[in-house]
Amino acid sequence: MIKRYVALGDSFTEGVGDVDPTRPNGVRGWADRVAEVLGGCWGTEYANLAIRGRKLGQVIDEQVQPALDLGPDLVTIYAGANDILRPSVDIDDLMTRYDEAIGALRSGGATVLVWSAFGARKSKFYGLLRGRFAYYNECVRELVDNHGATLVDYWRMDEYNDWGYWDVDRLHMSTPGHALMATKVLDRLGLGHDLPTPEPLKRPILSVAEQRSANLAWTREHLGPWVKRRLTGTSSGDGLSPRYPTPQIIG
Repeated sequence: MIKRYVALGDSFTEGVGDVDPTRPNGVRGWADRVAEVLGGCWGTEYANLAIRGRKLGQVIDEQVQPALDLGPDLVTIYAGANDILRPSVDIDDLMTRYDEAIGALRSGGATVLVWSAFGARKSKFYGLLRGRFAYYNECVRELVDNHGATLVDYWRMDEYNDWGYWDVDRLHMSTPGHALMATKVLDRLGLGHDLPTPEPLKRPILSVAEQRSANLAWTREHLGPWVKRRLTGTSSGDGLSPRYPTPQIIG
């Protein structure tokens, strides 16, 4: 029985890419879907402290102690991707802090789910960083083993090589992507559920010229603003608050 679930992280866990204007910050996401199933089974209370754009240090500094104060018996955390996407990063330093955070979360006896990074085998943009992500993943696997945490192995989820599970910004999962991740998490927890496996969005097959045009549009509309935020020290999460800072039953 899971009495209280707390979700920590960045845009991945906040739910960006899964638009729902009726929910806090205008998104739903995989964590809400998991919480809905848990709430239906056991009346599980749910808090989501994740905020888009947060780097690993910010996730730890802003979210770990508040999560501990809530006394959860289930915690999910995925952090570090926003650090790895920077021009330079000290992954060993990141992992030292991550290791301490996972240890603290586990010290209270909670089940802690931790993600490996996605493999992005079909992305030329992310392909340039696959070496970084692979090293990050090995470090994550080690800290999971050291603390008796549970790994959600995003790296090996081949379904996400289909762009239909990704939003048009190519940075966040689409609604079907979030729905699929919810099933992956519940399966990893060994919990029965009746969530269907979602079909990916149908993306048109583009000619070379159409693909070139689409890439230029993506660079202008999504990559450019992302780079600008990096250069100006701003974040997509500036001014946002956690979606569910107080534990509640949703569904």
